[in-house]
Amino acid sequence: MTQAVTFADVWEMFQAMVREDRERRAETDRKFREMSEESSRKFLEMSAETDRKFREMSAETDRQIKATAAQMKETDRKLDRLGGRLGEFVEGLVAPACRTLFAERGIPVHKVSRRVEADQPGGRHMEIDLLVVNTDAVALVEVKSKLTVEDVREHLTRMTEFRIFFPEYADKRAVGAVAGMVVEENVIRFAMNQGLFVIVQAGDSVRMANDDAFVPRTW
Repeated sequence: MTQAVTFADVWEMFQAMVREDRERRAETDRKFREMSEESSRKFLEMSAETDRKFREMSAETDRQIKATAAQMKETDRKLDRLGGRLGEFVEGLVAPACRTLFAERGIPVHKVSRRVEADQPGGRHMEIDLLVVNTDAVALVEVKSKLTVEDVREHLTRMTEFRIFFPEYADKRAVGAVAGMVVEENVIRFAMNQGLFVIVQAGDSVRMANDDAFVPRTW
């Protein structure tokens, strides 16, 4: 005969289920904590390794940037020195030709001076690459390896201020010229429109790009 299930029996079974559930939850929490601790540990290790690698990469990047900057500075220094030497070479080519070039334009030359400089109060300074002089006229020649429109503009300002820096030439008419080994057509046109002579390369020598009908501006 089957024994009847009493309330006490049901209560005991319920309590046993509650205990099992608590134990299961406790075990789950324990495993989760272990997993969390392990995950956290691994995460921290990974973070530390990532930080270390990042620091190493940053240090290497900084080193490469500094090395590149140093190389660029050295390249700029060499280019400046090369540019200066090239400018001196162009001046050396243009200077002796000035006598013939200006004489052909009705300006006989008595003297050609290189790198003529003068100062004014307030730190103002003027340097003329080539100063061509005769009895009644002077010609200021700006020489560049590559002549630009901005170079022409600067020379026009130099022409305007010339007598301020060189009052000893106040009784002479002044004309301007620009010269370059490389001169683009638009620069030639701009300089001529401003009334300047333009001296350009012609084989191993130089020539005036202005035609015979050109009338220079005087300052």
